[in-house]
Amino acid sequence: MTTRILIADDQEDVRNGFRLILDSQPDMTVVGEAADGATAVELARALRPDVVLTDIRMPGLDGLEVTRLLAGPAAEHPVRVVVVTTFDLDDYVHTALRNGACGFLLKRSGPNLLIEGVRAAMAGDTLISPQLTVRLLHSRSAPQPVPGPRTAVEDPLTVREREIALLVARGLTNAEIGAELFISPGTAKTHVANIQAKLAVRNRVGIAAWAWESGLASGTGTGMGTGTGTGT
Repeated sequence: MTTRILIADDQEDVRNGFRLILDSQPDMTVVGEAADGATAVELARALRPDVVLTDIRMPGLDGLEVTRLLAGPAAEHPVRVVVVTTFDLDDYVHTALRNGACGFLLKRSGPNLLIEGVRAAMAGDTLISPQLTVRLLHSRSAPQPVPGPRTAVEDPLTVREREIALLVARGLTNAEIGAELFISPGTAKTHVANIQAKLAVRNRVGIAAWAWESGLASGTGTGMGTGTGTGT
C-alpha cells in the first residue's frame, strides 16, 4: 500500500528536495505541498494524507500548532505528523511530542532518516533524530541512586527489556536494535511497545528518559541483570 504524504515547508527548494526523495520510494507518494501552516492544515483535512511532514517556522501557523491541530487530542480525524526542521531546540521537541507528533527529525540528518521517519510513523512508532535524542537525554541529571535494592515498581523491566531500553536511549531504531541483539525488527518493536506500557510513557523519548533518570544509561544503575522478570 502506498503511503500518501503532505509536505509543509516555507522553502520551495526544501519541498522539492523532499518530494524527490520520497517519490523515489516505491511505497510512497507526495500528494500535496504547503508553504504555510494554515494551508497545511487545510490541505491535510481535504486530502487526508497518511503522513504530514511539517517544518516548525512557517508563516501564519507554525509547525507546532499545525501538529496540535492535526494530531493532538482534539483533532477530529488525527493524522500522523512528523516534524522536520533545522531548529533542534529542546522546547520545540517537547512541545511537538506533547502536541501529538510521531517523529522529530533534523533536516541535516539526511534522506535515509527522512524515509525511515515516514515508515516509522506508518508503523505506529516514534522516530527522533538520534543525535538529538542523545543530547536531550544527556542534559537530564540522573538522580542519586536510592540505597538498597530496587523494587518491582521502580524497575518493572525484564533483563531483555532493560537491554532494549538502553539501546533506545542511545538513539537506535528498531532495525538497529534487532541487528544488535540478533532479533527481528518486529520483535524489537514488540519489546519497545511492552516497555512503553510498563513504564507508562507515550513514546521512545519517554523510554530513553527513564533509562537516563534511572541510571541505566549513565552506568549508575543496578546493572543489566537486575530486572524483575526473565529475559526473552
